[in-house]
Amino acid sequence: MSIRHGLMALLAEGDGYGNQLRTSFEERTGGTWPLNIGQVYQTLDRLVRDGLVTTVEPGDGDLPPQARTLYGLTPTGRAEVVRWFAEPVSRAPAPRDELSIKLALAMGLPGVDVTAVLDAQRAATMRTLQALTSLRHRHLAADPASARKPWMLVLERLVFDTEAELRWLDHCQATLDPTEAPR
Repeated sequence: MSIRHGLMALLAEGDGYGNQLRTSFEERTGGTWPLNIGQVYQTLDRLVRDGLVTTVEPGDGDLPPQARTLYGLTPTGRAEVVRWFAEPVSRAPAPRDELSIKLALAMGLPGVDVTAVLDAQRAATMRTLQALTSLRHRHLAADPASARKPWMLVLERLVFDTEAELRWLDHCQATLDPTEAPR
């Protein structure tokens, strides 16, 4: 997801300050994609430059200039948000998936124990899955209604992606030695 579209989607609800937008973004995504405040302001500056967002200076002298800038969507920005929500997300393969590249190179290089590489990755991926699952259970135990919160969908997507990586690692292992069943 592009940060620019996320910030514009939040501005579709109403004008906001950079820090408010960052906080709202992190709350809605359950903190799964934390934003650096500098990244937020840099993105907002580009959106202003591109005519998608406008600024209003309310003028609180005690705050740094960026912190007192109120941002709002332009009509062009509002149309871009509508377009973004209407279009499906492209599932084009990531151009630089480090794990895929690592395994492809390991399989072709002499002296690399590909099984050890797979085992190390599988163990790390399992730890990630356990941490995500534990986080989900903690939230549900503390607040059963959290199952219906938007950020829970983000967390569950991370769980599903991690499970898919485990299945892919099993497939890689089977490709190396077709007689060995996935773990």
